[in-house]
Amino acid sequence: MNGFPQPVRPVAVEVTVPASSANLGSGFDALGLALAHYDTVTARVAAGGLRLTVEGQGAGSVPCDESHLVLRALRAACDRVDFHPAGLEISCRNGIPHGRGLGSSAAAVVAGVVAGYALAGRAVDEQALQLAAGFEGHADNAAASLYGGLVVAWRDENGYHAVRSTPHPDLAPVLFVPENESATATTRGLLPECVPHPDAAFAAGRSALAVHALTVDPTHLLAATDDRLHQHYRESAWPATSKLVAELRAAGVPAAVSGAGPSVLAFRPAGGLPADLAYSGFSRFDLDIDRVGARFRVVDEAAE
Repeated sequence: MNGFPQPVRPVAVEVTVPASSANLGSGFDALGLALAHYDTVTARVAAGGLRLTVEGQGAGSVPCDESHLVLRALRAACDRVDFHPAGLEISCRNGIPHGRGLGSSAAAVVAGVVAGYALAGRAVDEQALQLAAGFEGHADNAAASLYGGLVVAWRDENGYHAVRSTPHPDLAPVLFVPENESATATTRGLLPECVPHPDAAFAAGRSALAVHALTVDPTHLLAATDDRLHQHYRESAWPATSKLVAELRAAGVPAAVSGAGPSVLAFRPAGGLPADLAYSGFSRFDLDIDRVGARFRVVDEAAE
C-alpha cells in the first residue's frame, strides 16, 4: 500500500484497486485473493458541488449521486481524518464486472477510502480496513483489495482484522464469468442458520489446508477448495455455475464459486484445463494474482 509521506495535500489522485475472489471454496467469509483486474478512480478537490462520472462496468446503471459507493466511502474516510473538501470531481473507470462475485462493491469502497486518505495527505492506517469492511459486514474482499495477495480476515469485538500472506508463485488463476449477475443479499438468504457439525469440522480443516496450499504447496489445492459450508445451499441461484464447478473438480481441476457467485475461480494445472468441458455461457479470463493491493498516484498537487 502506497503511503503519502510529505506534508502536501494533493488536488487530485488516481487510485487503482484490484478485484478479489472470496471464500476460495472452504474459507467462507475468511479467505480472499486479490486478482489483477482493476477499477481506477480519479478524485479531485473542487471549489464546490459534486460531479461524478462512470465508464466501463456499471455505466448507466449505477447512481452518479451521493449514494454512489465510491463517494460514500470517500466521505467516510475524509470524516475519519477530519478533512472536508468544498467540492469533488470523481471519475470511475470500472473494469471489474458487477454482481459476478468478484468483489466489485468492496473494490469501490476501498477506492473511495484510499482516495479520501490520499486527498487529505494522510497515510492509510489501520482504520482504513475498518471503514471499508464496515460497508459489507465482512472483510475478506475488502482486505484483499486493500492489501493484495492472499488474506485471512476475521471480526471480533474490536472490529475487523486481516493478515496478508504471499501466494505461491505457481498459482495460475482462471476466471469463468457468466453474463448473468447475482446479488450477494439474495444468495446469503439461501444459507441455513445452522449447519451440521461434521460439515463445520470439514470446513475448518479444508480452510486451514487452503492457506497452506495457496502459499506453500499448490498440489493440495483440489482438496483445499472443497466445500460443504455454503456452495451447495446456493445451487438454485446459479445452476450453471454449480455444474461447471463440479465438472472441473471431477476432471481434477481445483475450482470453486467466486464469492457469492456466479463466477467460477479455478487454478490452472500444469497440463492446462480440459478442452472437452462445457464452458459455453462463460467468458474465460486467465489472470495474475495482484500482489500489491490498492495504490494511488498524485495527479495534481499543491502545497497548503
